[in-house]
Amino acid sequence: ELVLKVRIQNPNLRENDFIEIELDRQELTYKELLQVSCRELGVNPEHVQKIRKLPNTMLRKDKDVARLQDFQELELVLTVSDKNLLFRVPTLSERSGYNKKASELTY
Repeated sequence: ELVLKVRIQNPNLRENDFIEIELDRQELTYKELLQVSCRELGVNPEHVQKIRKLPNTMLRKDKDVARLQDFQELELVLTVSDKNLLFRVPTLSERSGYNKKASELTY
């Protein structure tokens, strides 16, 4: 497996951490990279303008992906400016471990 670090390009986010994804070395294609990255980040692939290898290299084809090495950092650059349309952060009550009754306690 090839392990890559991926995030959504958004300088406005306070926390913009990378996640690690794994790709089968037998299936190192641009399409597979896009699909796995989008699935892990919760982004629609149709909204990805480009994939950037940091700091400043655009990935365009399968040969570019085949040259990637473990733990390289990639960013998905999205096409629309309103990032809230592309993915949604779950509200507090939708997150696992949230206890509605505990939130209603009064002191």
